[in-house]
Amino acid sequence: MAIAAWKRIEKTPGYQKKKRFLKRLIGKELWLRNDIDMPVIKDGGWWFTPETLDADSIVYSLGVGDDIEFDLSVIEKYGVEVHAFDPTPSSIDMLKGMDLPQRFEFHPWAVTAADGSLTFYPRLKKDGTKSDVMYTLIAEQETVDDAIEVPAYSLSTIIQKLGHEQIDLMKMDVEGAEYEVLDGLLASPIKPAQLLVEFHHRFPGIGLEKTADVIERLRDAGYKIFAISETGREVSFLRL
Repeated sequence: MAIAAWKRIEKTPGYQKKKRFLKRLIGKELWLRNDIDMPVIKDGGWWFTPETLDADSIVYSLGVGDDIEFDLSVIEKYGVEVHAFDPTPSSIDMLKGMDLPQRFEFHPWAVTAADGSLTFYPRLKKDGTKSDVMYTLIAEQETVDDAIEVPAYSLSTIIQKLGHEQIDLMKMDVEGAEYEVLDGLLASPIKPAQLLVEFHHRFPGIGLEKTADVIERLRDAGYKIFAISETGREVSFLRL
């Protein structure tokens, strides 16, 4: 019971904020702050502003994993059209068995900086076992024999394939591949109005500098931070 109680405490916003502060002090998280004030809500685990969403909005959801709560919620509440992307076998199998709304469309592709293919590896969990759901570009000794090859397209190619003229919101949880995706986004003629990113600088071989660099380049492209999660890893941007 004590372990269960502690796990509940660990998930509270107050505990997460204190943990974030300590990690910032020891150099494991960035000292980020909001650039602008916007009306913000949290839904499906993500912070976004509903100000720019309506029935004409296009939402890209990168990284399905085993959870589409956010995707289904924004469809129900704002009538948006969601295009979800995830090439991993578990996500493909999960969605096959679901009764999905008409405004949800799934594409079994990875999104990256250039067209081609990517090699993904199962992510190692804290207990050292391999995840059946989460995959990453980072190979570790325990996972190199479990690699999968998946189709990958740049954001520019995907926009052309789907015939879109705008992206109103892009949510991105791609287990360390976000840096390549953001490189492609910055090179694309069409950029999302809202950008919700989980950064994985805690992963081996990435580090804080990579996150700091891409955030600086996003700011140079007109993106402003309007929300930061309690952990400091999920950051919400609005392009002005």
